[in-house]
Amino acid sequence: MGIHSAPTPLLGSRVDERGLPLGKTGFAVGKFYPPHRGHKYLIDTARAAVDHLTVMICGKPGFTIPTSVRAAWLREIHPGVEIVEVDDEVAGLSDDDSEGWANFVRERLGYAPDMVFTSEDYGDPFCRFLGSRHVLVDKARVAYPCSGTLVRDDALSMWDCLEPCVRAYFVKRIAVVGAESTGTTTTARALAERYNTIWVPEYGREYSEAKYQPGVDGQPPLVQDWTTAEFVHIARRQNEMEDAAARDANKVLFSDTTASATSLWHRRYVGHDSPEVDAIAAGRHYDLILLTDIDIPFVQDGLRDGEHIRSTMHQWFVDMLSAQSTPWALLSGPLEARLSKASALIDKIVSKK
Repeated sequence: MGIHSAPTPLLGSRVDERGLPLGKTGFAVGKFYPPHRGHKYLIDTARAAVDHLTVMICGKPGFTIPTSVRAAWLREIHPGVEIVEVDDEVAGLSDDDSEGWANFVRERLGYAPDMVFTSEDYGDPFCRFLGSRHVLVDKARVAYPCSGTLVRDDALSMWDCLEPCVRAYFVKRIAVVGAESTGTTTTARALAERYNTIWVPEYGREYSEAKYQPGVDGQPPLVQDWTTAEFVHIARRQNEMEDAAARDANKVLFSDTTASATSLWHRRYVGHDSPEVDAIAAGRHYDLILLTDIDIPFVQDGLRDGEHIRSTMHQWFVDMLSAQSTPWALLSGPLEARLSKASALIDKIVSKK
């Protein structure tokens, strides 16, 4: 194991001539897989007791949440704490090797911290080898009865134990897509109300309102030329709005359209598919996509111009959804029938661990 240089201290922290933190130092280590409010309580308790706190986050082969992602969450939740990521360096250390861990931590940090904070019995032998004082914090999990295992098993049942950035990872994402004037907005809004959560509006609609001159007396708008750059912007903004809303959603998030749907609108207005828009849409995860049928009347609101191509676009959606692996369903009939079918599918997702 090679010698590591001292970590760069956080902005505003005091250091000696070697770059090591001055004042009382604290340390905590864990997998934080994922971070929850029990971890937050531990770290907040430690931070209040020392001048400089370092938290070491570890990973193991097979972890489904990368160490870098978990570390980013910790940095957001605890901006005044130094977060150190280790993975390969500790691959040969077993969890119960207190002496090995003590040697590794001393070498990795460049010093032995004054205080080590844990919620586990391993803290006593670990601190004896490290030469630090052990502070046991809420071992019985009275303050926050959370655990990473319970969160991974059923995150929705542990929702109150998660911070917004972690919730965004576990929230169930349901998208509603469809051709023009097929009720995507009405459906997304109604489902959000039914599940006491929020929904993401279609940014392309907002963009069109600013771009178009609306038609009057039941006439379509004056059609404007579109560019690929506009659809790239719309797709990116749609993703940004969805990711921001995911932090505030109540277990389920509904989205009125997706970046993949934006690809079809690019085909509609520009005349061909766009690799740039497709790249923005690639990799987006949804637990379910709902396709609204064209079996309801087309309603002209002054901004719609696609009645003549609605059937063609609907088939484009069917073909796109059939070619990908995300579960999807067709919603037909009146609104209540659509909501009933959607709710039956969503309830299975929400209740499934």
